[in-house]
Amino acid sequence: MILKEKVDYCLGCVNKNCKSGCPLSNDITQSIKYVKEGNMELAYKEFSKTSFLSSICGRVCPHTKQCQSKCVRAIKGEPVDIGYIESVVGDYGLDNNIPFENTENTEIIHKKVAIVGSGPCGITCAAKLKQLGIETVDIYDKKSYLGGLLIHGIPEFRLPKEIVEKAYKKIIDLGVNVHLNCNLGKDVTLDELKGKYDAVLIAIGSNISTHMGIEGETLDGVYGANELLEYRDFPDFTGKTVMVNGGGNVAMDACRTIKRLGAKDVFVIYRRAEEQMSAEKKEIKEAKEEGIKFLFQNNIVRIIGDKKVEKIECIKTELVDKGEGRLSPVNIEGSNYFVDVDYLVMAIGSKMENGVVDSLEKNDWGKIKVDEHYRTSMDKVYAAGDVAGVKSTIAWASFSGREAAINIYEDFKK
Repeated sequence: MILKEKVDYCLGCVNKNCKSGCPLSNDITQSIKYVKEGNMELAYKEFSKTSFLSSICGRVCPHTKQCQSKCVRAIKGEPVDIGYIESVVGDYGLDNNIPFENTENTEIIHKKVAIVGSGPCGITCAAKLKQLGIETVDIYDKKSYLGGLLIHGIPEFRLPKEIVEKAYKKIIDLGVNVHLNCNLGKDVTLDELKGKYDAVLIAIGSNISTHMGIEGETLDGVYGANELLEYRDFPDFTGKTVMVNGGGNVAMDACRTIKRLGAKDVFVIYRRAEEQMSAEKKEIKEAKEEGIKFLFQNNIVRIIGDKKVEKIECIKTELVDKGEGRLSPVNIEGSNYFVDVDYLVMAIGSKMENGVVDSLEKNDWGKIKVDEHYRTSMDKVYAAGDVAGVKSTIAWASFSGREAAINIYEDFKK
């Protein structure tokens, strides 16, 4: 009944603005049309023309900033709940073992490709390569499991691990080979992979938390959100006061996880306004409902304590137009104040692990430099996803993995 109400709300626009808002260019309107007609199989196959991870994207993509932001319904009211619809259709496809809609006219291409990293970028690349007829596709991952940040970066309450496992199994069953507990630079080198394969894709992501470079960041009690979520080696938050610094989905995942682990007060401090947060609106709303307190237009100046964090010196900010297209936060002189905290968690961005791919040329932001075909500075080596500077959302990562696969295939055909 819920699904029917949500699909009936869609106007079935001819222009399909929602499609233009989706990084993967999913034909959402056509899929919804099939659902309205009662044909869930065709609805799933329509999604699978452009996406292999509908069950996952439907749950964790920032829909209000992507497809739903373009929905005509949003002009005078609420947009169509595309995320919910996609997740239900995706689950139907998994539960009923409906094959992906393969639109490629393929022949077997006797080539071998290695993919390093099994996050949404890597697994999508693997699926597309198999659809394109590549004979051997191998995935390498340093973990003992597949999924990357989908497993260790997104909490269970947002993305059940069972869904990830089902979605991945379906792709692996296309004939993808898996090598786990294999760390690039330690267990296998890039040169070794180049010698064994016709192409190598680096899709390892960037999961090392960045810091502010302010006084006190080396005190005990200062953590990186990415590492906390990945390794789940949490301190005892019971009855404690915790501040999370950042405005993205990682900050939301961290603050909600910490609150669920028994923290008394959890603050999210963000130097810009709420409407400038990169986190999904739904995640912000749910965080507030769970008791998270937000300090908008506030910044951290200093971390204070004797060996361990005791308090944070903050300062209020104002938003100034510097002609950069986005209002910039500027500290308001003399507005300093202090907050007593037990822990501080940094969720202000991430970077690539040092030493993994030092042989590849980097851009000004420290990401692997690639051309428009995802080629790196090294022959036969490609890079995609966050490690190559692609926007950090599941859909964008999947898009870059899909496009990298197509470009690898096209290079093979030359």
